[in-house]
Amino acid sequence: MFCYPLIFYPEGKLIKELLINSDIREKEVRLLDSDGTQLGIMSSREANALADEKNLDLVMISPTAKPPVCKIMDYGKYRYETTKREKENKKNQKVVEVKEVWLSATIDVGDLNTKAKQANKFISDGNRVRVSIRLKGRQQARPELALKVMTDFFELVKENAQMDKPPTTEGRVVAMLLIPIAKK
Repeated sequence: MFCYPLIFYPEGKLIKELLINSDIREKEVRLLDSDGTQLGIMSSREANALADEKNLDLVMISPTAKPPVCKIMDYGKYRYETTKREKENKKNQKVVEVKEVWLSATIDVGDLNTKAKQANKFISDGNRVRVSIRLKGRQQARPELALKVMTDFFELVKENAQMDKPPTTEGRVVAMLLIPIAKK
């Protein structure tokens, strides 16, 4: 079975390298020209000679095909363009974080409003918000008080958020997950 050689860069990035030029040791390959036209099936030596005539590289782009597909191209330019494209995609990618807001089962209105403002700020930034209440001591016997605090909290943020996961009790913690409302 064939596998690509892998190269590790100092940033910890893993890049899949394609076989080029004399590294291609197949008997026959299907050859594509630099503009994409098929040149037919030929030996890898002939394909390498054609690439050398054009001062370009022979690159195996599909090793699993029968016969493997190779293309004549400028490999340095190809790698530059793919890394540039990957950087651009990474720059445009938005990472959604899950922020957490801790409440108390005995929280007062002013503190609840302050926590709601903070959650609204997180939600307006496009992040998810996990709202949690840890029940302590005798509060564990009355989890409905924590559920009431959760519903009151949701009433304060419902214009910006929707409930992804309703309040549930998981051991000593009551938690719910809020997500931003999709803008049209």
